[in-house]
Amino acid sequence: MKSLTNKKVLVTGADGFIGSHLVEQLLGEGCKVRAFAYYNSFNSWGWMDSFESEVLKQVEVVTGDIRDRGSVAMAMDGVDVVLHLAALIGIPYSYYSPESYVGTNITGTLNVLEEAKRLGTERVLVTSTSEVYGTAQYVPIDEQHPYQGQSPYSATKIGADRMAESYFRSFDLPVTIVRPFNTYGPRQSARAVIPTIISQLCNGIEEIKLGSLSPTRDLVYVKDTARGFIELAKCDDAIGEEVNIATQQEISIGDLAQTLVSQINPSAKIVCENERIRPSKSEVERLLGANEKLKSLTGWAPATTLEQGLAETVAWFSEASNLSRYKADIYNV
Repeated sequence: MKSLTNKKVLVTGADGFIGSHLVEQLLGEGCKVRAFAYYNSFNSWGWMDSFESEVLKQVEVVTGDIRDRGSVAMAMDGVDVVLHLAALIGIPYSYYSPESYVGTNITGTLNVLEEAKRLGTERVLVTSTSEVYGTAQYVPIDEQHPYQGQSPYSATKIGADRMAESYFRSFDLPVTIVRPFNTYGPRQSARAVIPTIISQLCNGIEEIKLGSLSPTRDLVYVKDTARGFIELAKCDDAIGEEVNIATQQEISIGDLAQTLVSQINPSAKIVCENERIRPSKSEVERLLGANEKLKSLTGWAPATTLEQGLAETVAWFSEASNLSRYKADIYNV
């Protein structure tokens, strides 16, 4: 598949952080986009509600529940490509509610795979996470690195990935497993570290509450992540493969926090709060991803430096209408 132009593309989880950016970029590719959002009685379409009206008019929005096979069947009917991003992703909440993660992440992915098999869908991309690797046993982490279920969240994503692999091997389903490392940028939820830091700073809080400061992360700007998905969707050689999206650079949470403090409010202090620290055997201490496979398959390379990406993210959060969506004084699990 050399081009996605005029292809009908479904994005599950389109109401979320990465999904909403992906919808916008797919429109730029000339796709006919169907967006699957989580049904709710508020009639909210998540971050798609922030789109300009002229953009939103180009999107066919359907609502449902990824755990419900009927919802998924309706959403997938007539589409050429499925980019499956719908998931529960908060790690701390997975300690409290693991069953909901099994339902959403594993059963939801199974529903997508089963419908793709039934419908003969041309391409399916299943979203993984760098958390499936756990703490790095070697760096950079390539796609051959062992899996470690260091949280119920990561365990369910490992399960979903292996289901996707099984459908490629058992039924020749044209699946690619896409594995983003730590994506950040505008619209990211407060359960992630960068919005946690920025929202506290922009609200004038002087003691910035965080968990462990020593872990390192490979931070990918959201527009680069979305572009990685699109390039993999075009790449026939990626069928049956699992592919990292990573910058192959790392920064510690402590250094990241200090960078943002220096930019926004140098007088603020960083405080480690026990409530925010993961259990010791569950904390992923180091994530540094290899991106050679993605580069060799598609020519992708990160276009946004960490400095540029953080500046754009801070600017977005600094707008009152965006900042008001975040409850900086509450620990969002």
